[in-house]
Amino acid sequence: MNRLGWGLIGCGDIAQKRVAPALRNLDNCDLIGVARKNDSLAEFFAKQFGAKKWYNKWQDLLADDEIDAVYVATPVNLHMEITIAAAEAGKHVLCEKPMALNAKQCDKMIRACTANHVKLGVAYYRHFYPVINRIKEIIAQKKIGTVVLSQINAFEKFQIKAGEPRYWLLLKEQAGGGPMMDVGCHRIEVFLNLFGPIRKTTGFNHNVIYDREVEDTAAAFFEFESGATAILNVTHAAFESQDTLDIFGTDGSIHVRILNHGDITVRTAAGEEKEALPPHPNLHQPLIESFSDSVLNNTPVIVDGNTGKNVTIIEDFIYNNTGVRLTDIAT
Repeated sequence: MNRLGWGLIGCGDIAQKRVAPALRNLDNCDLIGVARKNDSLAEFFAKQFGAKKWYNKWQDLLADDEIDAVYVATPVNLHMEITIAAAEAGKHVLCEKPMALNAKQCDKMIRACTANHVKLGVAYYRHFYPVINRIKEIIAQKKIGTVVLSQINAFEKFQIKAGEPRYWLLLKEQAGGGPMMDVGCHRIEVFLNLFGPIRKTTGFNHNVIYDREVEDTAAAFFEFESGATAILNVTHAAFESQDTLDIFGTDGSIHVRILNHGDITVRTAAGEEKEALPPHPNLHQPLIESFSDSVLNNTPVIVDGNTGKNVTIIEDFIYNNTGVRLTDIAT
Protein backbone atom coordinates (compact mmCIF):
# COMPACT_ATOMS: atom_id res chain seq x y z
CA MET A 1 0.00 0.00 0.00
CA ASN A 2 1.53 3.31 -1.17
CA ARG A 3 -1.36 5.57 -0.26
CA LEU A 4 -3.61 5.77 2.77
CA GLY A 5 -7.37 5.91 2.27
CA TRP A 6 -8.82 8.60 4.54
CA GLY A 7 -12.21 9.41 5.95
CA LEU A 8 -12.88 12.85 7.44
CA ILE A 9 -15.37 13.06 10.30
CA GLY A 10 -16.45 16.67 10.82
CA CYS A 11 -16.38 19.35 8.13
CA GLY A 12 -15.98 22.58 10.06
CA ASP A 13 -13.67 25.56 9.66
CA ILE A 14 -10.30 23.84 10.22
CA ALA A 15 -11.32 20.79 8.18
CA GLN A 16 -12.21 23.01 5.24
CA LYS A 17 -9.21 25.33 5.45
CA ARG A 18 -6.46 22.83 6.22
CA VAL A 19 -7.33 19.16 6.79
CA ALA A 20 -9.30 18.39 3.63
CA PRO A 21 -6.83 20.25 1.35
CA ALA A 22 -3.95 18.27 2.88
CA LEU A 23 -5.75 14.94 2.50
CA ARG A 24 -6.53 15.85 -1.11
CA ASN A 25 -3.06 17.11 -2.04
CA LEU A 26 -0.60 14.80 -0.27
CA ASP A 27 1.03 12.07 -2.35
CA ASN A 28 0.57 9.48 0.41
CA CYS A 29 -3.14 10.22 1.02
CA ASP A 30 -6.48 9.61 -0.70
CA LEU A 31 -9.54 11.39 0.66
CA ILE A 32 -12.18 8.69 0.18
CA GLY A 33 -15.14 10.00 2.15
CA VAL A 34 -16.47 12.62 4.55
CA ALA A 35 -19.12 12.57 7.25
CA ARG A 36 -21.37 15.47 8.19
CA LYS A 37 -24.84 15.56 9.74
CA ASN A 38 -26.37 17.57 6.91
CA ASP A 39 -26.40 15.27 3.89
CA SER A 40 -26.47 18.01 1.24
CA LEU A 41 -23.60 19.89 2.94
CA ALA A 42 -21.67 16.62 3.21
CA GLU A 43 -22.14 16.07 -0.54
CA PHE A 44 -21.03 19.63 -1.33
CA PHE A 45 -17.94 19.30 0.88
CA ALA A 46 -17.02 15.92 -0.62
CA LYS A 47 -17.25 17.20 -4.19
CA GLN A 48 -15.34 20.36 -3.27
CA PHE A 49 -12.34 18.31 -2.15
CA GLY A 50 -12.57 15.36 -4.51
CA ALA A 51 -13.94 12.74 -2.11
CA LYS A 52 -16.12 10.20 -3.88
CA LYS A 53 -18.31 9.33 -0.88
CA TRP A 54 -20.22 11.24 1.77
CA TYR A 55 -22.21 10.18 4.81
CA ASN A 56 -24.57 11.89 7.25
CA LYS A 57 -23.59 9.40 9.98
CA TRP A 58 -19.99 8.89 11.00
CA GLN A 59 -20.81 5.29 11.92
CA ASP A 60 -21.50 4.57 8.24
CA LEU A 61 -18.17 6.07 7.24
CA LEU A 62 -16.40 3.73 9.68
CA ALA A 63 -18.04 0.77 7.95
CA ASP A 64 -16.44 1.71 4.62
CA ASP A 65 -13.76 -0.86 3.74
CA GLU A 66 -11.95 1.57 1.43
CA ILE A 67 -11.11 3.81 4.38
CA ASP A 68 -7.94 2.93 6.29
CA ALA A 69 -7.71 5.95 8.61
CA VAL A 70 -9.95 8.70 9.92
CA TYR A 71 -9.34 12.29 10.87
CA VAL A 72 -11.64 13.24 13.76
CA ALA A 73 -12.49 16.95 13.47
CA THR A 74 -15.51 17.18 15.75
CA PRO A 75 -16.18 18.99 19.04
CA VAL A 76 -14.00 17.61 21.84
CA ASN A 77 -16.81 15.76 23.63
CA LEU A 78 -17.13 13.38 20.65
CA HIS A 79 -13.43 12.53 20.31
CA MET A 80 -13.43 9.55 22.67
CA GLU A 81 -16.57 7.87 21.30
CA ILE A 82 -15.52 8.21 17.68
CA THR A 83 -11.91 7.20 18.29
CA ILE A 84 -12.88 4.03 20.14
CA ALA A 85 -15.44 3.10 17.47
CA ALA A 86 -12.89 3.77 14.73
CA ALA A 87 -10.28 1.61 16.44
CA GLU A 88 -12.78 -1.22 16.82
CA ALA A 89 -13.52 -0.87 13.10
CA GLY A 90 -9.81 -1.28 12.37
CA LYS A 91 -9.21 2.35 11.36
CA HIS A 92 -6.13 4.36 12.33
CA VAL A 93 -7.04 7.64 14.02
CA LEU A 94 -5.66 11.16 13.81
CA CYS A 95 -7.65 13.20 16.32
CA GLU A 96 -8.01 16.95 16.61
CA LYS A 97 -6.72 18.67 19.72
CA PRO A 98 -7.31 18.68 22.62
CA MET A 99 -7.38 14.90 22.59
CA ALA A 100 -10.31 14.56 25.00
CA LEU A 101 -12.20 16.24 27.82
CA ASN A 102 -9.94 14.66 30.47
CA ALA A 103 -7.05 12.25 30.91
CA LYS A 104 -9.33 9.30 31.76
CA GLN A 105 -10.90 9.59 28.32
CA CYS A 106 -7.43 9.70 26.79
CA ASP A 107 -6.56 6.43 28.53
CA LYS A 108 -9.63 4.74 27.03
CA MET A 109 -8.73 5.99 23.56
CA ILE A 110 -5.15 4.76 23.86
CA ARG A 111 -6.26 1.35 25.15
CA ALA A 112 -8.77 0.92 22.31
CA CYS A 113 -6.20 1.74 19.63
CA THR A 114 -3.56 -0.50 21.23
CA ALA A 115 -5.99 -3.40 21.59
CA ASN A 116 -7.04 -3.13 17.95
CA HIS A 117 -3.50 -2.64 16.60
CA VAL A 118 -4.18 0.75 15.01
CA LYS A 119 -2.16 3.95 15.32
CA LEU A 120 -3.33 7.03 17.19
CA GLY A 121 -2.14 10.59 16.60
CA VAL A 122 -3.20 13.99 17.93
CA ALA A 123 -3.19 17.20 15.88
CA TYR A 124 -0.50 19.21 17.66
CA TYR A 125 0.88 20.46 14.37
CA ARG A 126 3.24 23.05 15.94
CA HIS A 127 5.49 20.10 16.76
CA PHE A 128 6.54 20.23 13.09
CA TYR A 129 7.29 23.97 12.91
CA PRO A 130 10.84 24.61 11.66
CA VAL A 131 11.21 27.41 14.22
CA ILE A 132 10.46 24.99 17.08
CA ASN A 133 13.08 22.53 15.85
CA ARG A 134 15.59 25.38 15.51
CA ILE A 135 14.90 26.51 19.08
CA LYS A 136 15.50 22.96 20.30
CA GLU A 137 18.88 23.01 18.55
CA ILE A 138 19.81 26.36 20.11
CA ILE A 139 18.86 25.13 23.58
CA ALA A 140 20.75 21.83 23.12
CA GLN A 141 23.84 23.74 21.98
CA LYS A 142 23.67 25.87 25.15
CA LYS A 143 23.85 28.96 22.97
CA ILE A 144 21.74 30.88 25.51
CA GLY A 145 23.15 28.98 28.49
CA THR A 146 20.69 27.33 30.86
CA VAL A 147 17.02 28.10 30.29
CA VAL A 148 15.59 29.95 33.26
CA LEU A 149 12.18 31.24 32.19
CA SER A 150 9.88 31.07 29.16
CA GLN A 151 6.62 32.82 28.40
CA ILE A 152 3.92 32.38 25.79
CA ASN A 153 1.05 34.80 25.14
CA ALA A 154 -1.85 33.55 23.00
CA PHE A 155 -4.47 36.28 22.65
CA GLU A 156 -7.42 36.21 20.25
CA LYS A 157 -10.61 38.24 20.45
CA PHE A 158 -13.37 35.64 20.34
CA GLN A 159 -17.01 35.91 21.36
CA ILE A 160 -19.83 34.70 19.12
CA LYS A 161 -23.57 34.13 19.38
CA ALA A 162 -25.56 30.91 19.57
CA GLY A 163 -26.13 29.40 16.15
CA GLU A 164 -22.93 30.75 14.65
CA PRO A 165 -20.16 28.40 13.47
CA ARG A 166 -17.75 27.39 16.27
CA TYR A 167 -20.24 28.40 18.99
CA TRP A 168 -19.63 24.98 20.53
CA LEU A 169 -16.25 26.33 21.71
CA LEU A 170 -18.17 28.37 24.31
CA LEU A 171 -20.12 25.38 25.65
CA LYS A 172 -18.34 23.63 28.50
CA GLU A 173 -19.96 20.24 27.88
CA GLN A 174 -18.67 20.17 24.30
CA ALA A 175 -15.37 22.07 24.53
CA GLY A 176 -14.30 21.29 28.09
CA GLY A 177 -13.07 24.84 28.66
CA GLY A 178 -12.29 28.17 27.03
CA PRO A 179 -9.04 29.48 25.56
CA MET A 180 -6.86 27.39 27.87
CA MET A 181 -8.36 24.26 26.31
CA ASP A 182 -8.67 25.56 22.75
CA VAL A 183 -5.38 27.42 22.17
CA GLY A 184 -3.59 26.77 25.45
CA CYS A 185 -3.26 23.05 24.74
CA HIS A 186 -1.17 23.80 21.65
CA ARG A 187 1.23 25.91 23.69
CA ILE A 188 1.50 23.32 26.46
CA GLU A 189 2.62 20.84 23.80
CA VAL A 190 5.22 23.39 22.64
CA PHE A 191 6.54 23.70 26.20
CA LEU A 192 6.72 19.90 26.62
CA ASN A 193 8.49 19.57 23.28
CA LEU A 194 11.06 22.24 24.14
CA PHE A 195 11.71 21.66 27.84
CA GLY A 196 10.58 18.11 28.66
CA PRO A 197 8.33 16.84 31.45
CA ILE A 198 6.54 19.25 33.76
CA ARG A 199 7.04 18.64 37.47
CA LYS A 200 4.56 21.13 38.88
CA THR A 201 1.77 23.30 37.53
CA THR A 202 -0.94 25.61 38.75
CA GLY A 203 -3.41 27.78 36.93
CA PHE A 204 -6.04 30.47 37.14
CA ASN A 205 -9.03 30.79 34.85
CA HIS A 206 -11.98 33.15 35.08
CA ASN A 207 -14.30 35.45 33.16
CA VAL A 208 -13.04 39.00 33.03
CA ILE A 209 -15.39 40.33 30.35
CA TYR A 210 -17.77 37.74 28.95
CA ASP A 211 -20.64 36.02 30.75
CA ARG A 212 -20.43 32.49 29.37
CA GLU A 213 -19.96 28.85 30.41
CA VAL A 214 -16.19 28.78 29.82
CA GLU A 215 -13.46 31.18 30.88
CA ASP A 216 -12.41 34.07 28.66
CA THR A 217 -8.97 34.49 30.28
CA ALA A 218 -6.51 32.11 31.92
CA ALA A 219 -2.90 31.79 33.03
CA ALA A 220 -0.79 28.78 33.97
CA PHE A 221 2.59 28.42 35.64
CA PHE A 222 4.93 25.49 35.06
CA GLU A 223 8.03 24.08 36.72
CA PHE A 224 9.91 21.57 34.57
CA GLU A 225 11.98 18.65 35.77
CA SER A 226 14.96 20.45 34.21
CA GLY A 227 14.43 23.29 36.68
CA ALA A 228 13.20 25.82 34.13
CA THR A 229 9.95 27.70 34.67
CA ALA A 230 7.33 28.95 32.22
CA ILE A 231 4.21 31.08 32.07
CA LEU A 232 1.30 30.65 29.66
CA ASN A 233 -1.24 33.47 29.24
CA VAL A 234 -4.35 33.05 27.08
CA THR A 235 -7.40 35.22 26.52
CA HIS A 236 -10.41 35.70 24.29
CA ALA A 237 -11.02 39.21 25.66
CA ALA A 238 -7.98 41.38 24.85
CA PHE A 239 -8.00 43.90 21.99
CA GLU A 240 -4.48 43.03 20.87
CA SER A 241 -3.81 39.63 19.27
CA GLN A 242 -0.58 37.94 20.32
CA ASP A 243 1.18 34.69 19.44
CA THR A 244 4.52 35.10 21.20
CA LEU A 245 7.24 32.82 22.52
CA ASP A 246 10.09 34.21 24.65
CA ILE A 247 12.83 32.14 26.27
CA PHE A 248 15.35 33.60 28.70
CA GLY A 249 18.60 31.82 29.55
CA THR A 250 21.68 32.57 31.65
CA ASP A 251 23.69 33.61 28.56
CA GLY A 252 21.06 34.86 26.13
CA SER A 253 17.45 34.84 25.00
CA ILE A 254 15.19 33.69 22.15
CA HIS A 255 12.23 35.68 20.88
CA VAL A 256 9.51 34.70 18.41
CA ARG A 257 7.09 37.58 17.92
CA ILE A 258 4.53 35.53 15.96
CA LEU A 259 4.93 31.78 16.34
CA ASN A 260 2.76 31.05 13.31
CA HIS A 261 5.13 33.14 11.14
CA GLY A 262 8.40 31.65 12.40
CA ASP A 263 10.71 34.69 12.58
CA ILE A 264 13.22 34.19 15.39
CA THR A 265 15.63 36.57 17.16
CA VAL A 266 18.49 35.23 19.31
CA ARG A 267 20.31 37.64 21.63
CA THR A 268 23.65 36.84 23.28
CA ALA A 269 26.74 38.73 24.34
CA ALA A 270 27.96 38.36 20.75
CA GLY A 271 25.00 40.37 19.47
CA GLU A 272 21.66 39.70 17.82
CA GLU A 273 20.92 37.09 15.18
CA LYS A 274 17.71 36.78 13.16
CA GLU A 275 16.33 33.89 11.11
CA ALA A 276 13.14 33.39 9.10
CA LEU A 277 11.75 29.87 9.55
CA PRO A 278 8.14 29.93 8.35
CA PRO A 279 5.88 26.90 8.73
CA HIS A 280 4.27 25.10 5.81
CA PRO A 281 1.54 27.27 4.19
CA ASN A 282 -0.95 24.59 5.27
CA LEU A 283 -0.12 24.25 8.97
CA HIS A 284 -1.72 20.79 9.23
CA GLN A 285 -0.04 19.24 6.19
CA PRO A 286 3.31 18.14 7.73
CA LEU A 287 1.42 16.54 10.63
CA ILE A 288 -0.91 14.59 8.35
CA GLU A 289 1.94 13.57 6.04
CA SER A 290 4.01 12.33 8.99
CA PHE A 291 1.10 10.34 10.45
CA SER A 292 0.34 8.77 7.07
CA ASP A 293 3.99 7.76 6.65
CA SER A 294 3.91 6.19 10.12
CA VAL A 295 0.92 4.05 9.15
CA LEU A 296 2.25 3.11 5.71
CA ASN A 297 5.72 2.21 7.01
CA ASN A 298 4.62 0.92 10.42
CA THR A 299 6.84 3.34 12.32
CA PRO A 300 6.08 5.16 15.59
CA VAL A 301 3.75 8.16 15.41
CA ILE A 302 5.68 11.31 16.32
CA VAL A 303 2.77 13.12 17.99
CA ASP A 304 0.92 10.16 19.46
CA GLY A 305 -1.77 9.45 22.01
CA ASN A 306 0.69 9.70 24.87
CA THR A 307 1.57 13.23 23.76
CA GLY A 308 -2.10 14.10 23.72
CA LYS A 309 -2.64 12.52 27.12
CA ASN A 310 0.31 14.37 28.68
CA VAL A 311 -1.12 17.69 27.55
CA THR A 312 -4.56 16.74 28.86
CA ILE A 313 -3.15 15.74 32.26
CA ILE A 314 -1.75 19.25 32.58
CA GLU A 315 -5.05 20.78 31.45
CA ASP A 316 -6.81 18.72 34.15
CA PHE A 317 -4.49 20.20 36.78
CA ILE A 318 -4.98 23.74 35.53
CA TYR A 319 -8.77 23.51 35.60
CA ASN A 320 -9.11 21.51 38.81
CA ASN A 321 -6.43 23.11 41.00
CA THR A 322 -7.07 26.82 40.67
CA GLY A 323 -5.73 29.30 43.18
CA VAL A 324 -7.49 29.99 46.48
CA ARG A 325 -9.14 33.39 46.72
CA LEU A 326 -7.38 35.60 49.22
CA THR A 327 -10.76 36.63 50.59
CA ASP A 328 -11.42 32.99 51.49
CA ILE A 329 -8.32 32.73 53.67
CA ALA A 330 -9.08 33.13 57.36
CA THR A 331 -7.14 35.92 59.04
